[in-house]
Amino acid sequence: QVQLVESGGGLVQAGASLRLSCAASGRSFSGCAMGWFRQAPGKEREFVAAISWGGGFTYYADSVKGRFTISRDNAKNTVYLTMNSLKPDDMAVYYCAARIGTPTTTADDYYYWGQGTQVTVSS
Repeated sequence: QVQLVESGGGLVQAGASLRLSCAASGRSFSGCAMGWFRQAPGKEREFVAAISWGGGFTYYADSVKGRFTISRDNAKNTVYLTMNSLKPDDMAVYYCAARIGTPTTTADDYYYWGQGTQVTVSS
C-alpha cells in the first residue's frame, strides 16, 4: 500500500506559478511510476503529466506542455509538479497517483491516489 499526500495548491492570478508536491509513504516507493491528473467541476479527470521511476521519461498533456514540469526526488519519496504561466483553464483539483511499472496517461492504470489539492486561477 502507498499513501499519497498532495500539497501546494492555492489561489493565484493568471500568469503566476505554483509547485505541487506529492509525498509518498507506506510500501516502498521504489519502482513506482507517478502521475498527476486533474479534475475540474463538471468534467472528467484528465491526465496532466507522468514520470518514470528513474525520472528519465516524462510525459505531458498537450495543454500543459512547455508550462508544467514533473520531477521527483526518490530520496525524499516526493514528486513535484511545477506549474508556470497558469491559466484559468488550469483550475481544478490536482491528484497525484502511483503505479508499479511504466508511466501511462490513463487514470485507470494507477493503483494509488492522493486526496487532491485545489488549484484556483483567477483571471
